Amino acid sequence: MTRIHPTAIVEADCELAEAVEIGPYSVIRHGAVIGPRTIIDAHVLVEHATLGADNQLSFGVALGGAPQDQHYRGEPTRVVMGDRNVIREYVTIHRATGEGGATRVGSGCLVMASSHLGHNCELGDEVCMATLSGLSGHTIIEDRVIIGGMVGSHQWVRVGTLAMVSGYSKISMDVPPFSLVDGKPARVVGPNLVGLRRSGLSAEARGALQHAFRTIYRSHLQLKEALARTRAELGECPEVLRLVDFLERTRQGRAGRQQETAV
Repeated sequence: MTRIHPTAIVEADCELAEAVEIGPYSVIRHGAVIGPRTIIDAHVLVEHATLGADNQLSFGVALGGAPQDQHYRGEPTRVVMGDRNVIREYVTIHRATGEGGATRVGSGCLVMASSHLGHNCELGDEVCMATLSGLSGHTIIEDRVIIGGMVGSHQWVRVGTLAMVSGYSKISMDVPPFSLVDGKPARVVGPNLVGLRRSGLSAEARGALQHAFRTIYRSHLQLKEALARTRAELGECPEVLRLVDFLERTRQGRAGRQQETAV
């Protein structure tokens, strides 16, 4: 049974699925769609958003607000969220800029207190963003990434699968998949060994990635040469190929800030 606190406001054009709970003084408006078994705490605002099943929105969350973008002219855009996400206190997630666009959150994510997702951002599945982290517009975070506390990103950057960004870092360029980065600006320290092991990746694949990171970041080769050698020596490993492809796209200006990745 859907439960709505008497002090909450749900506008007529909104859709609530079965077993949704809405807490005191929350406001659901502007065509919001709330999936089954989603729990919305007190003083939450949800607008221009579509949520899947089993999400939890904590006290003070603001979801679907207008983008902080001078190019926005009131065109219809949304926030689209998958299933089983936990959004903690005072998180803000803004809808997109550009008619028909969407800010997207995958499934199984944890966004900790007072974090921010700017317009047109995309979170993959099982992403963890620690407290006070902030993503500028058009940032893409791929699956199973961990973003440390008080991390900030520049617009348009991409963080690859299973990467980890250490707390207090500044993401100003693309972060390769499977990497551990740290600093201001964030630089590659090495492979994210703990994350790779916890992910269930085989020992053979982890070893191949370690070899790849040594060639790319420790051999003093030019990036183009290092990537070619890595592809030739370790190209049978899908994870290594993903790493090489990611760096090649970044270097050629088709991803992120269109800058060559520093090595």
